[in-house]
Amino acid sequence: MATYTLPELPYDYAALEPVINPQIIELHHDKHHAAYVKGANDTLEQLAEARDKEAWGAINGLQKSLAFHLSGHILHSIYWHNMTGDGGGEPLAADGVGDLADAITESFGSFAGFKAQLTKAAATTQGSGWGVLAYEPVSDKLIVEQVYDHQGNVGQGSVPVLVFDAWEHAFYLQYKNQKVDFIEAMWAVVNWQDVAKRYAAAKERADVLLLAP
Repeated sequence: MATYTLPELPYDYAALEPVINPQIIELHHDKHHAAYVKGANDTLEQLAEARDKEAWGAINGLQKSLAFHLSGHILHSIYWHNMTGDGGGEPLAADGVGDLADAITESFGSFAGFKAQLTKAAATTQGSGWGVLAYEPVSDKLIVEQVYDHQGNVGQGSVPVLVFDAWEHAFYLQYKNQKVDFIEAMWAVVNWQDVAKRYAAAKERADVLLLAP
């Protein structure tokens, strides 16, 4: 039995129009995300075979492959739920997401400052990557991170709560090479209810990070 499985979309392919067209959603989920799930499962099988045969010549490549595919699976699983056709705007206490709104202001000075930083972080990823809003448990604050491909430039204990996919397959059919336009448009579909739930859950688990014996 496969360790990882492709999750179903929480909406239909057309739910995020006009920001993301149905063709992109279908290809992105059914092909690209599915490939990361398969890649993670295949790599686990290859690692099991390496253990059985005590054949470790490919260990570096296999470990990198597992991190790449598993991170791709995890980030995409967050990505789908981070978006809704009824989203956008900014998190407000009146919408029941006041704790998240306060945390953004405390961590970045203002929502506008946060929005600008995450937009730039996502839009300026070199090649393929992600812009990520994450909860960092050591400082008990939110931080913006850049993820290259599906790895790198992240605090090891940080928990992603909002992710912007800046890979070309996420936007090229609709936005061509205008990555910045796509990232700007993404703000209209952010599901702040989902982001707030992820932030609250991350804070609840903050004490499991063992910094010292």
